[in-house]
Amino acid sequence: MNNESLSIGSRIGILTIAFLGWFFGGMQIGMTNLIRNANKFLITESGWSANLNTEQLNNLIDKWWAFQQCGFLFGAAAGGYIFGKLGDKIGRTRALGISIIWFSVLTLLANFAGDPFQLLCIRFLACLGIGGCWPNGVALVSEAWSKIARPIMASLIGMAGNIGIFSFAKIMANYPVDEDSFRNIFLLGAISAPLGVIILLFIKESPTWISSKDATSSDNYNKSDSPSVFKKPYLSITFIGITLATVPLLGGWGCFAWILPWASEVGSAELAPNILQTRSIASIIGSGLAAVIAVRVGRRSCYFVSCLFALIISQYIFWFGSPTDSNFLIFVAMWGFFNGIFFGWLPFFLPELFETKVRATGAGVSFNYGRILTATTIFLTPWLKSIFDGNLQQVGQITSLIFIVGMIAVLLAPDTSKRDMNL
Repeated sequence: MNNESLSIGSRIGILTIAFLGWFFGGMQIGMTNLIRNANKFLITESGWSANLNTEQLNNLIDKWWAFQQCGFLFGAAAGGYIFGKLGDKIGRTRALGISIIWFSVLTLLANFAGDPFQLLCIRFLACLGIGGCWPNGVALVSEAWSKIARPIMASLIGMAGNIGIFSFAKIMANYPVDEDSFRNIFLLGAISAPLGVIILLFIKESPTWISSKDATSSDNYNKSDSPSVFKKPYLSITFIGITLATVPLLGGWGCFAWILPWASEVGSAELAPNILQTRSIASIIGSGLAAVIAVRVGRRSCYFVSCLFALIISQYIFWFGSPTDSNFLIFVAMWGFFNGIFFGWLPFFLPELFETKVRATGAGVSFNYGRILTATTIFLTPWLKSIFDGNLQQVGQITSLIFIVGMIAVLLAPDTSKRDMNL
């Protein structure tokens, strides 16, 4: 049994729910990027700001914003493994529906957080579901569509996340939160719950996954039900996948994300959301074109060239640019375009690295374990800032060098263009 056993309507339905699932995942990422104000209001509301001067208060806000970033990254990394394993065990559709309901309900609970620590704990748990949404969605789409259509359809999933980030940034720019309305952020993040229910009730399971489970059951070889991607024969491929996913994640979170507080320091209150919107629009275009570019020039060449241009643009921004420059948003858009290509490329390349029986786990581990290294970079940021006397530009100059690692790693990756996704 393969993707040919699905009707075109079923395949479109799978693409639609996977697209919407990661669209809401993108909104959650946008929430994490712009959650700094929520921390500020919670610090004041909880009384943590008593007896603090302005500098101490700003340092405390920055500290908890960094903790929230790390809570997202660690939570998503753990969720990618947990829900990826769940998807390989009980099915892509059920794991996807459960993951969406999981992060929706827990985001709603964040509305009742009384201080930044409570918010951190709830957001960490919610991000387990965010991390699990991506691998099951891309595995489902990769197995539902044919070899010719698969790269384009999978790239649409990457584009969905950027549309979600942009949508959230646009809402926040048009309706800035204050101490009375900041909890509405979490109510907005909970609107995805009905989608999870619809998936569980109405969306068909991947025939490729069903066929794989039937084969392992008929062989009566129970250990093959959940092989480890950290053991042979998958170990080397897993590490390559992790590296390829880590580079754009670290480039985005450990490098670009610090442009936002930099902009907040030197510009107006609207500058950071505008930068995020500009980056997101360009990333939407880049992720949408990723499959076309990859098919045209080759999967590995596409990644290599994207790393090269992202490195050049990042270095220019942090060496010569300033958020208040009239042309700064142009360079942000250029950076966003090439960063978007990565996130349109990963949804079809990572599933191609792995066999059906470990596809969701392998893709989830590859995509999300890079977040652990990214979180480590964020933890090191105060140390880097102290070395460079608080200069976020110099921090960006160092962290953006990660794109060199990507150029090397992709040369070691296998050619997946001929992968049979039914195996």
